[in-house]
Amino acid sequence: MSAATVPAAFAESVRRNASRTAVIAEDGSELSYAELDQLRIYAARALLALGVNHGDRVAIWAQNCVEWIVAGLAIHSVGGVLVPINTRMKGAEAAYVLEKSGARVLFCAGNFLGTHYPSLIAAEHWPKTLEHVVVLRDEQAGDTGWRTFMAKADQSHTEEVMKRAAAVTPDDRMDIMFTSGTTGRPKGVVTHHGQNLRVIADWSAHMGLVPEDRYLIANPFFHTFGYKVGWLGSLMIGLTVLPHAIFDAGAILQRIAKQRISVLPGPPTLFISLLNDPARATSDLSSLRATITGAATIAPSLIERIRAELGFKIVLTAYGLTETCGVASMCKVDDDAETIALTSGTAIDNTEMRIVDSENKPVAAGESGEIVIRGYNVMQCYLDDEKATHETIDADGWLHTGDVGILDARGYLKITDRLKDMYITGGFNCYPAEIERIIAAHPAVAQVAIVGIPDERQGEVGKAFVVARPGQQIDSKEFIAWCRDQMANYKVPRSVEVLAALPVNAGGKVMKFELRNLSKAG
Repeated sequence: MSAATVPAAFAESVRRNASRTAVIAEDGSELSYAELDQLRIYAARALLALGVNHGDRVAIWAQNCVEWIVAGLAIHSVGGVLVPINTRMKGAEAAYVLEKSGARVLFCAGNFLGTHYPSLIAAEHWPKTLEHVVVLRDEQAGDTGWRTFMAKADQSHTEEVMKRAAAVTPDDRMDIMFTSGTTGRPKGVVTHHGQNLRVIADWSAHMGLVPEDRYLIANPFFHTFGYKVGWLGSLMIGLTVLPHAIFDAGAILQRIAKQRISVLPGPPTLFISLLNDPARATSDLSSLRATITGAATIAPSLIERIRAELGFKIVLTAYGLTETCGVASMCKVDDDAETIALTSGTAIDNTEMRIVDSENKPVAAGESGEIVIRGYNVMQCYLDDEKATHETIDADGWLHTGDVGILDARGYLKITDRLKDMYITGGFNCYPAEIERIIAAHPAVAQVAIVGIPDERQGEVGKAFVVARPGQQIDSKEFIAWCRDQMANYKVPRSVEVLAALPVNAGGKVMKFELRNLSKAG
């Protein structure tokens, strides 16, 4: 991959792979690279007709599908900045991201999983910069659907798209991906074309991806795992992408057998579900070749089962953050099984990783401390948040992750804990401060604290410790049902415990380690 912008790199891939199959949809329909390129150009022309300018933010809030890919490529091709939005977000959460990013256009799902997405935004405060909402599929009366949007291509010309694409530089913003922080409000991570494509190339080389691969992507496109090292990286290689919208182990096993899937990355929960599905024993999994997992503590036995029972020849582990374009460290194909199971590999090429103490001084190999990262993969900034940027990236360019780990003498990373309270549920980052802020609006809750507790299937899940308001009672089922109406499903606490008071230190700060200990004792 010699090109350093998405439109240039994709054009290069199309020249090499024009007749190869680029995408296979869940209904079995296929697009060649040449056909996908034509759709990209039409969608880009339609964006120009909507008045999208270089640097404008365009959001996508939809399930994995072919239209997501076309829209993403089109946004990059006109010099726009892609803003992916988590499909599990509720209206208020998505509206905040749209408002903060200044998105002018939103591509979104129509009716998906029993919810009409445009209505979620319409019911909230409409973001002042948002001018157009395009429904990618399953629209209802009154929606501007995908076909209507694409018809707007007639109002502009391919030559203008080519000029816009050629004007994109490696230092232009490629996307703004929102992650939450300890303040409880999502922060926009800004990254550029050039740095992302370097990360993607390194990741693809570690995985040994080749044009003959068929890559099923169940990881959500709004996440770096499904987007950057998912469909985007795949298209740069020239392989075949198979988007998968709703995780269902049985359906995935069928697609593996029918469509000869060779690459299937995902969080540990994906593999646990496949291994536990009764249909696995009779499914043809012989095409599976390579996978990579991470995002949670992984038992060595799981790595062994992924190899032995699912038949993967290559099983790697990795570590990354949205703030590092999704990738910070990876194992290598020739690493031994113990290294792959017990570490997250070494820093990717041309980047640095070290462990520091509380005074920001490097510690010796084998000693525990905060993981810090420096290199081309580190984000440019948090969007419009200079204070948070400087708190995260120090004066010497080191990104402070808030994760605790150990580097062994070989430079392999083992993650042992987190400085921050963030925990990971089924591959999704959960930030207690954000969840606590939402729960604080519950009419019966006086105080709340959220901690992550171990869970066999999800890795970790949230547990809520609450103090009721005077004269109020909190029913656990009603409380959790209320939470499901207010926030993305993965953020919803799986259990709740009512306390007379939360444990606090002399400064009044909740001592969450005591809550974790209380949970273990219970």
